[in-house]
Amino acid sequence: MTTATERSVPKPVFTDAEAGAKEFPDSTARKFNYYSPQKRKQTHYEDVTVEVQPDPRHYLSQGWLYGFADGRGGYPLDWTVLKAWGSDRPVPERGPGSGGKGYDWPAHGWHEFRDPNEEWELSLYRYNANVVRQVNANVEAAKQAKAFEQWSPNWTRFVSQHVGAWMHVDHGLGLYLFANANRRGPTNMHNTAIAVNSMHLIRAAQDLALYQLTLSEEVEGFDGTAHLEAWNADPAWQGVREVAERLTAIDDWGEAIFAANVVFQPLIGELFRSQLVMQAAPRNGDFVTPTIVGAEEFDFSERDLRYTKALYELLTNDREFAEHNCRILNGWLANWVGLTVPAARALQPLWSQPDAKPVRFEDAFDRVKSRFAGIAEDLGLEIPKELER
Repeated sequence: MTTATERSVPKPVFTDAEAGAKEFPDSTARKFNYYSPQKRKQTHYEDVTVEVQPDPRHYLSQGWLYGFADGRGGYPLDWTVLKAWGSDRPVPERGPGSGGKGYDWPAHGWHEFRDPNEEWELSLYRYNANVVRQVNANVEAAKQAKAFEQWSPNWTRFVSQHVGAWMHVDHGLGLYLFANANRRGPTNMHNTAIAVNSMHLIRAAQDLALYQLTLSEEVEGFDGTAHLEAWNADPAWQGVREVAERLTAIDDWGEAIFAANVVFQPLIGELFRSQLVMQAAPRNGDFVTPTIVGAEEFDFSERDLRYTKALYELLTNDREFAEHNCRILNGWLANWVGLTVPAARALQPLWSQPDAKPVRFEDAFDRVKSRFAGIAEDLGLEIPKELER
């Protein structure tokens, strides 16, 4: 029997000079006082999001801890042309041993944004878990009740081609627009809300993909690959596809979120989901698809649009750069409405495909245009003439 020789390794020696070793009056506090809460009492949401992403204008006495190849560090404010008060303040000169905290908090107006949904990591997991649980329960109940057997061949084809095609929109925007913009936002409050938006869309794409697999097993003749041909070649989808791809190529994170949530989603997303699928499905004996599409509609209308309006309302009413921001946003509005309206109109042939028809396309489009106009007016922006094309 052999015995292992005990290895000689250095033993750690603690000197109380390590980060976090010092004790001070708030060492065990569960509430923090390094920021000003939006209301009289700070919330748990604020405690886990505010200043989690630091700012050298406030502290970080030695500057950013990391940087990019071009010399910029951290989260440059010029990643969008929009501005909040204090954006033009110079960053305090920093260096080893320079000390000082810089400007009083908040160092600039970007820090004033709060997500009205108060989303953070735990709330994201809980919400999406509940949505997936409900969607799965609806699909399982439909399978047990043999609900899919009453679908007509025409409606089966519509779901496989066109409802399936929408997952490409969700996947593309979620992964390549919102996930990308998440890294570019100027504060953790922005990036948390944008990341949640990204996860909503990625989850919705997965919901539709899994639904297509289920229907391939449950519905005779269901073609689970038909959405690929529709997305790649159907003339009705090519305008939507072009706009979606243009959206994913936007470099300015402020423009990306604005174009997607203020223009594209109201004029195309709600047109397709609420005015077509959710209206036509029950008339064609399908009570399952609306629950899946409706979950995504709720994500946008009650959560994602809510934080978007709060974000841009701050900028259009900014005490220093309101005029600058309104000019930029009105330009983006005219440009993206000009691209989106023709794409929305190209979807019109889809309204004639179900056996039992939904509301007329023109009536449906008037509804979403009115909805869009209300959002623009709430933000104090001009209704672009391109809306009437």
